[in-house]
Amino acid sequence: MRSSHKLVPRDLGVLALAVLLVAAIYLLWSRITYAIGFPLDDSWIHQTYARNLALRGEWAFRPGIVSAGSTSPLWSVLLAFGFLLHLSPYIWTYFLGALTMFGLACLGEWGVRQIRPAYQPRFPWVGLFLVFEWHLAWAAMSGMETLLHALLVTTVLILLMTGSRRYLRLGLLTALSVWVRPDGLTLVSPVMMTILLVEPDMTARAKALGRFIIGFGALFGPYLLFNLAIGGTPMPNTFYAKQAEYAAWQSKPILERLGEMLLQLLVGTGFVVIPGVLGWLGSSIRRRDWGSLAAMIWCAGYLWLYVSRLPVYQHGRYIMPAMPIFFLFGLLGFMEFADSRLFNRYHWFVQTLWQVSMAVVAILFVGIGARSYAEDVALIESEMVQTAKWVSANLPPETLIAAHDIGALGYFDNHPIIDLAGLISPEVIPFIRDEGRLAIFLNERRADYLIAFPGFYPALCKSASVVFTTDGPIAPLFGEENMSVFRWNRP
Repeated sequence: MRSSHKLVPRDLGVLALAVLLVAAIYLLWSRITYAIGFPLDDSWIHQTYARNLALRGEWAFRPGIVSAGSTSPLWSVLLAFGFLLHLSPYIWTYFLGALTMFGLACLGEWGVRQIRPAYQPRFPWVGLFLVFEWHLAWAAMSGMETLLHALLVTTVLILLMTGSRRYLRLGLLTALSVWVRPDGLTLVSPVMMTILLVEPDMTARAKALGRFIIGFGALFGPYLLFNLAIGGTPMPNTFYAKQAEYAAWQSKPILERLGEMLLQLLVGTGFVVIPGVLGWLGSSIRRRDWGSLAAMIWCAGYLWLYVSRLPVYQHGRYIMPAMPIFFLFGLLGFMEFADSRLFNRYHWFVQTLWQVSMAVVAILFVGIGARSYAEDVALIESEMVQTAKWVSANLPPETLIAAHDIGALGYFDNHPIIDLAGLISPEVIPFIRDEGRLAIFLNERRADYLIAFPGFYPALCKSASVVFTTDGPIAPLFGEENMSVFRWNRP
């Protein structure tokens, strides 16, 4: 029987203040470094869809042209409220990120108290651990759906770990996560695994599966119809475009890809909690805790999915939704270790050393993470945003522009766009990295300008003439090129 230790107002206050502190550090560091903004160009894609939805009632990147270029319909809808309240693009987005972080911290704290009844702290240190973890703080201030997806994923897995049998609710939450990111579909497996292993007989399993499928179908069915209606495919364009774009990543040796993923996962507190993760795995096997084992199998499978399909870049943002549950495994393992006497009379020393290490690394990486965030924002602002504003002010109306990074361009500029990444131009997906076929396509579509980092499309840029370069100071500091606007020379 699980205990039900609730969070008291003091716990909620501590977590709320911690979230505000971390958010303030990240945003102030960003402002001092270069400017307030977002660390990803994709953040502006969501803002553009949200603005058009709020102000025009259209699901469109370009006004009047319906498209399925948003990976996260639910996130775009939530952002739209900010435009209705005249708080977007920044204040409302940061508020949603901070609120999501607060929810994740409360969820983690609550979940551990249910799973470990002996954990009755005077201070909600599990929740604080999540707040100060730098990957999660970066995600909270990124303007992306990443942390909302992490919250829904962690909710489903914690419900399984706490022995919940409310399968209708689990179905609804699983499908809701798909509205945030298509990979929410992966949650179907741990729920079904738990049903098959926990329910006592075939009749109970059938009833449980039926409730789960009803809940899941109630929201997943409309999701499929939504995508079919606006894009003609059951998934967003991004689902297909990303896999085509990163085919080269999939050809890398698997050990190289695995090493890059582990590096992103373990930089910071991830490395410190590894012994706890292994300890919780062993403990779950011994106790036949099917909910925990299903969650751990999901976590491993999710990480493997991205190792095999997409590059682990930008601080591992694609694997961030798996990080909260991974950290919670480690913290639960630490608590079991603390209750043991594995090292006899030296146990207190090892326990204290481990606990202090977690705290020090978490606090240290608040600064390191804030600096990385500020640098990422500076790069986007000095390259993508600056380019978009120049294009808006200097290129003639009705000019047709081809670009790979369309987020800031879509938000700050109104020219028609050919999207070389395939998000709003899905017709390029079959030859997304073939520069020869892209050149033919641009000629057929009668493109006027090309916007790109020269090294990303060397052949295309070589056959065009430069009309503008940002000369931004940030990109060269990291060994990167400045973004340029090229006049596309049609034959």
